[in-house]
Amino acid sequence: MVLAAVAGAHGIHGEVRLRLFAESVESLGRHRSFQAGERTLTLVAVRPGPHGPIARFAEVTDRTAAEALKGVELAVPRSALPPPADDEVYWVDLMGRGVVDPAGRPVGTVVAVANYGASDLIEVELAGGRRVLVPLIPEAARVEDDRICVDPLWLEA
Repeated sequence: MVLAAVAGAHGIHGEVRLRLFAESVESLGRHRSFQAGERTLTLVAVRPGPHGPIARFAEVTDRTAAEALKGVELAVPRSALPPPADDEVYWVDLMGRGVVDPAGRPVGTVVAVANYGASDLIEVELAGGRRVLVPLIPEAARVEDDRICVDPLWLEA
């Protein structure tokens, strides 16, 4: 699960600015190591900064090394995350989930999840390959145990 991405270098001693996808700086700090592409980075410290969190990794000791990380995503295994609350779901858990209409008939599969500011959106690939975006709001889609029930009005384009 990607929790952050390196936005750029901060200072001259190897610190980096992060674009945070996790709940908070504190939740990011609960993890000690991150997959950063093909390498593992060991978190030494993380703190709030004026333009996003600032992190220091043991393996990054100067500005040149920090600049080289720009754009790299920082991930942890799904198993390293706490279970979601009853009314929450991790996006990764929605990927590949079947989509049904209110009668329970299969209509497609979730192929992507995004948020552009208003609400979470699932991208549903329908039979025949056409894709539609459906907001994850009660009026449009309901996440069930192993599938997502979508109001058919949202599947029309």
